[in-house]
Amino acid sequence: MLINIKKIISTLTKVCCLTFFTGSILQADGFGPIPMTLKGAPVPEVPGLLDGPDPIIINKEKAIALGKALFWDINVGSDGVACATCHFNAGADRRTKNQIAPIGRGSDLPKEFSLGRAGTPRGPNAALKKNDFPFYQIDDPMNPTSVPIYNSDDVVSSAGTFGGAYRDVEWFAEKNDTCDRSADPVFHVGAKGLRKVAVRNTPTVINAVFNFRNFWDGRANNIFNGSSPWGDRDPDAGVWVRNSNGTVTKQRLRLINSALASQAIAPPMDDTEMACHGRTFTDLGRKLLNRRPLEQQNVHWNDSVLGSLAFSTKDNLKKGLNTRYYRLVMQAFNPKYWDYTRSDQFGSPPPSSSATHAAPYTQIESNFSMFFALAIQMYESTLISDDSPFDQSAVDEHGIPIELSESAQRGIDVFRDSHCALCHIGPNFTSSAVVTNGILQKLKPHAFGNSSFRVSTTNVVTALSLNGGMMFQDTGFSGTGVTPVENDIGLGGIDPFGNPLSFSDQYMQLLAGNQNGIVDPYVADVRPCDLDTSIAIDRDIPHPLLFTRADGIQRQTQDTANCFNPAGTFIPTVDAALAELEKPDRRRFLSAAKGSYKIPTLRNIELTGPYMHNGGMATLDEVLEFYIRGGNFETPPKEFAKIFALVDVRFSAEQREDLLNFLKTLTDDRVRFERAPFDHPELTVPHGHVGNDVAITETNTISETLAADEFLLIPAVGAEGRKEALQAFDRYLK
Repeated sequence: MLINIKKIISTLTKVCCLTFFTGSILQADGFGPIPMTLKGAPVPEVPGLLDGPDPIIINKEKAIALGKALFWDINVGSDGVACATCHFNAGADRRTKNQIAPIGRGSDLPKEFSLGRAGTPRGPNAALKKNDFPFYQIDDPMNPTSVPIYNSDDVVSSAGTFGGAYRDVEWFAEKNDTCDRSADPVFHVGAKGLRKVAVRNTPTVINAVFNFRNFWDGRANNIFNGSSPWGDRDPDAGVWVRNSNGTVTKQRLRLINSALASQAIAPPMDDTEMACHGRTFTDLGRKLLNRRPLEQQNVHWNDSVLGSLAFSTKDNLKKGLNTRYYRLVMQAFNPKYWDYTRSDQFGSPPPSSSATHAAPYTQIESNFSMFFALAIQMYESTLISDDSPFDQSAVDEHGIPIELSESAQRGIDVFRDSHCALCHIGPNFTSSAVVTNGILQKLKPHAFGNSSFRVSTTNVVTALSLNGGMMFQDTGFSGTGVTPVENDIGLGGIDPFGNPLSFSDQYMQLLAGNQNGIVDPYVADVRPCDLDTSIAIDRDIPHPLLFTRADGIQRQTQDTANCFNPAGTFIPTVDAALAELEKPDRRRFLSAAKGSYKIPTLRNIELTGPYMHNGGMATLDEVLEFYIRGGNFETPPKEFAKIFALVDVRFSAEQREDLLNFLKTLTDDRVRFERAPFDHPELTVPHGHVGNDVAITETNTISETLAADEFLLIPAVGAEGRKEALQAFDRYLK
């Protein structure tokens, strides 16, 4: 069954949003979209999760508690790494030691670390310094014609697991899995192995519920299938369901608007991020289900979610919760997913990997991937930051805030005039919020453009004029020229089944008549007349970039009501599209996927550095310099109408200050001071290893082949928050 995103948007608009915005909004002077508040904005709904006659989750509060415990629990990783280890600072990662990877994702470049700016080695276990940034430097940072003086293809990301070959888990007490450990060939100092570092910068999880897809390359599918990140793409995905006749069968699961669950399910099995190689979610279920949640971590007595379950009392913090994981699962989820008592259909651990716990798996263990991912989704869905000074401000008749500082007020104009709002659009300041933006485009159109310029938001694919020509681009993704394409393939990657991650690549196959090339159902619902630019025009004369009657065109098959671009209702015929695809030097049927990345939210941006997919910028000033000079590299997907030299801003210190002051109004003090819902349990975060990038001075108790960890201790915080504010990333650099 196809999932029609426009029907979803239309239904949600009628059901939950007709009273959200009232009154007419007059057009304001200025260029394009006007930034808008997130207060009251619709969160994408997940039909069948909490509603209907037979919902998956039967107790929302218990599911959120389960998700928060799992997110912060260091027992989830194979060696003391929690999901929160990479998301403990405003939902992002501000660590500075052993945080460098030598190349980006999907790169064929050698796995060699770049030298630092001064020509000194900078590799595993190095401590980042202020003068390491930015990773691309020119002699005049705001001058687009300046000479490059330094370029690194390294990535600042997040240290994760030591890895190793998985063997076994303990059911109680021991946090570390039994694995065959050895020094990693890349991440080591001398003979001692270090924690491996992921290949992309860690984005914040706050407000990630609004993203249509997650991860920088969108591989966390909008549809959650219960057992992998890949949605409908995974032919073997499914969950075990107890039937009314007492039998149990594995069934497909398709939960839309669940990219958070698709994202959550990936790191715990990733042998760079959290796990030993070969561990399964069933093994993780066996490890955790009989344990007390957060058994090694203090939980604040006034935790906004977990306080009622904590052993802690006022002025007496204690570790763990007064329950077990299996109890939370049973309280939160429909019994048909866990109450089958026999263990005759779910397999057993391989004899080579589990000498001590070889008992057959149970249904509750086999479905632990679903419990884990959906509980995390429920918890992360509460992490909505919508109470910044920008959100608190009253607005004028045009929808523009009027209670910010004079500088920040002017900064809104700079933000709009510099075309920032064309990508950072809608209430979450990103076009990746496809469903929410699609609803609000009808209800608050001024936030998506005016007579000077409008942006289409309702398709999952659009068409734009880019450096590489007329190209299809996935909505919510962009190429800004931060790094060359060969450094990181971005959205141009493929899944484990050989399918492109990009919707654009699939859409071209759809137009060419290849139905087998469509693995995400939303692609079939793309309306050509809702693309930002036409791909075909109704005329006889050939055109170098658009299809015409000379090539063969036809009208779109979908309705044309309320088209974004009424002139864009034509598409090439199947024969014309197929012929164009077969041209080695084609100019009209191009994908912008390679070198494009998900557009991040700007909310709480002053707290979520380092910036960009490669983490190569430490401060907002460096980000601003990047955009003022028009980017670093002229990559094919770069949008020259959005990324160009900002001459006025370059020569006006006041405009630069105004823009930065506006961006800082997007910081929510609840996030800054970790007040509910952003409070959390205690967390010990691995922060490099004892020694430096030249020598390791202590051995890890896990294995003599590994380096001893150094740790940051993140104290437990209750609903009232902390006294000291979180700081920007560069404040932690030396």
